[in-house]
Amino acid sequence: MLLHHSIKKLLQPITCSNLCGAIISTSKIDGKRFLANVAKKQKFKDSKDRKFIDWRRIRVKAGKGGAGCVSFFRAANIAKGGPDGGDGGDGGHVIFQADHAVRTLEPIRNAYVGKNGVQGTSRYRKGQRGKDLIVKVPLGTVFKMDNEIIADLDKQDESFIACRGGLGGNGNASFVTGSNRLPREATDGTLGEEKRLEAEMQTIADVGLVGFPNAGKSTLLRALSRAKPAVAAYPFTTRNPHVGVIEYDDYMQIAVADIPGLVVGAHKNVGLGHSFLRHIERCRALLYVIDASDDELCHQLDALHYELEQYQQGLSTRSPAVVANKMDLPQATENIHRLKEMTNLQVIAVSAEYKENIQNLKDLIRNLLKY
Repeated sequence: MLLHHSIKKLLQPITCSNLCGAIISTSKIDGKRFLANVAKKQKFKDSKDRKFIDWRRIRVKAGKGGAGCVSFFRAANIAKGGPDGGDGGDGGHVIFQADHAVRTLEPIRNAYVGKNGVQGTSRYRKGQRGKDLIVKVPLGTVFKMDNEIIADLDKQDESFIACRGGLGGNGNASFVTGSNRLPREATDGTLGEEKRLEAEMQTIADVGLVGFPNAGKSTLLRALSRAKPAVAAYPFTTRNPHVGVIEYDDYMQIAVADIPGLVVGAHKNVGLGHSFLRHIERCRALLYVIDASDDELCHQLDALHYELEQYQQGLSTRSPAVVANKMDLPQATENIHRLKEMTNLQVIAVSAEYKENIQNLKDLIRNLLKY
């Protein structure tokens, strides 16, 4: 009888409602998978298009001190012991420390709160002090409050206490006097300091690549390092600085920044304007990157020199060399001879696309910085 019922159930015809229910159930599962895939792709895209962050506004609050304890000693043979309430622990500081391994302010959060101190306990035991919160920042980070510089971290492991933790409260054992042998009072810990700071990177890289749009700066950075800035056959591909690291055989590392393309009139805030030149100002040395296949490459160099000088006098002196890129294109060899005749700067010809003469460029960069 049971076997007959099972066979009858299997042979039951599929109705329209059953079929629609199965389709809807399947579509829900597929929809969830689709949304998950979209979110995964968007997360990957966001990680690729991540911006270079060189400025942050940060709210910092240190830990609060722990409260004091009201307690009286009790033991089997001591009916009425004296006060033994311990003090509270101090709150933890918030400390910023310079670290060469950190290259950008991107991992820095918008708010930091220190650890609170622990309340005191009986038998004169003081509460544990709140652990200091140490935040690593790039070398050359400047901290400002109300537009005034309060710290400049330009050395490895240099640090400053942004906010100090509150003091721990006193237990009742601290209030014993000749006239008050059994105090029943204790104090709360004080609040930690709270500030609103601005963190700004004064130096974003050792060397900055300066040039007009579509000069091949991003391709050159790819050839020099493992950085992967966007590369395309149209101008203004780079909208934010990208920093790559050149690694040498003796483990020396030099940071190189691909700066967004300059336009004529940048010192008047044309194009990316002052935001571009602000990035330029934060590089220790500069390299002009010229499109060697352009017949107007001499005018390119003059225009770059002029824009830097108009923005800040003496800024162009940070660039002692010119990188003539795209040497694999026609007319490049002929144009490079004219460039060498009209400038006293050192000229090095490379092809970033095919990685030709890149090693000589790496050696030049190291010699410029005297590493």
